[in-house]
Amino acid sequence: MSQHKIIRLGHQGDGIAAGPVFAPLTLPGEVVSGTLEGQALRDVKIDTPSPDRVAPPCRHFKSCGGCQLMHASDDFLADWKQDVVKSALAAHGITAEFAPIHVSPAQSRRRATLTARRTKKGAMAGFHAKGSDVIIEIPDCKLLHPALMEAVPVASALAETGASRKNGISVSVTLSLNGLDIAVSDGKPLDGPLRIALAGLADRHNLARLAWDGEVVVTRHAPDQMFGTSRVQPPPNAFLQATAEGEAALVADVTAIVGTARRVADLFAGCGTFALPLAKGAQVHAVEGNAAMCAALDAGWRKSAGLKAVTTEARDLFRQPLLPDELRRFDAVVIDPPRAGAEAQIAEICRTNVPAIAYVSCNPASFARDAKALLESGYHLGPVRVVDQFRWSSHVELVAGFCLTPA
Repeated sequence: MSQHKIIRLGHQGDGIAAGPVFAPLTLPGEVVSGTLEGQALRDVKIDTPSPDRVAPPCRHFKSCGGCQLMHASDDFLADWKQDVVKSALAAHGITAEFAPIHVSPAQSRRRATLTARRTKKGAMAGFHAKGSDVIIEIPDCKLLHPALMEAVPVASALAETGASRKNGISVSVTLSLNGLDIAVSDGKPLDGPLRIALAGLADRHNLARLAWDGEVVVTRHAPDQMFGTSRVQPPPNAFLQATAEGEAALVADVTAIVGTARRVADLFAGCGTFALPLAKGAQVHAVEGNAAMCAALDAGWRKSAGLKAVTTEARDLFRQPLLPDELRRFDAVVIDPPRAGAEAQIAEICRTNVPAIAYVSCNPASFARDAKALLESGYHLGPVRVVDQFRWSSHVELVAGFCLTPA
């Protein structure tokens, strides 16, 4: 056994001691001991606990890989997640003001991906164990919305019906306004008997929609989501903010950053998370690489009353970003890229004088890189708000505004 003092947390949530030595489920300031295997400390024992250590509220925490930081206090996690963003910005020489963090409550996740597998006695479903492909069942999960928890037995039933004996299935579950919206991948080939069996299963469990390896098998109820005052039916397994509370916080800040802009470009628009609420006061051009999401956004707008014009464009913004001549028609830009950020699109924005930019990010590192480019082109960075939709995880999201430097 070797003893180590934890200096800090890494971006994946593991404690890091000198060496470096990586120790899971530890906190800064703790003295821990264990068996050193390479750079990893195994069979960790907490010799001197941190005052920020708390009893995990979920009994599955030690085995389940769904949460990484349930052993830390809420105040510690809030400070740590803000520090992750501060460190990413500091790496590019940037300092920023921070607005208060928004943390989604427990049992609020409305979207998750479960793994399900057949067993000798039937089937099981849950999350993977930490660093393993072993499935941990989660009957008392404190992360998922109670209505989403109803998907766990459904996932088991889907595995019994359509998983091979060798491989498990991936079950992506979304809570819609009209029930569970489920998309399965890695299942058996979809033939006639399997279609019939899946349709019967969807009926028994009153599912809104069931898709199998990209094909919709049955839609019993419209799997709608509400964006502003618009009801939208996203394609199966479409992107959706993880919690309703987190989405509301992001929309509120984006709306404030956009302000009184009359013409807004919403880039990486998804199914309309920001475009449709903003259309209450502005004309919006929504650009999204997925054509099915664009179609869902457009259909949602057409069924809505009292909104200004919303146009959609299916376009790969990594390979074909909007150019300065296109961007100059807008008073504000909203951008919500995936983890890679939006380097090519930001480079084109830097060549314009768009007055306001609302940037939503799920990766502090790529955000900091893009922020540096905007600042070097003459923009000011406003307050940064961390929005913690992935409670008890190492995942960090944020929203920030940029405006042109006053003359």
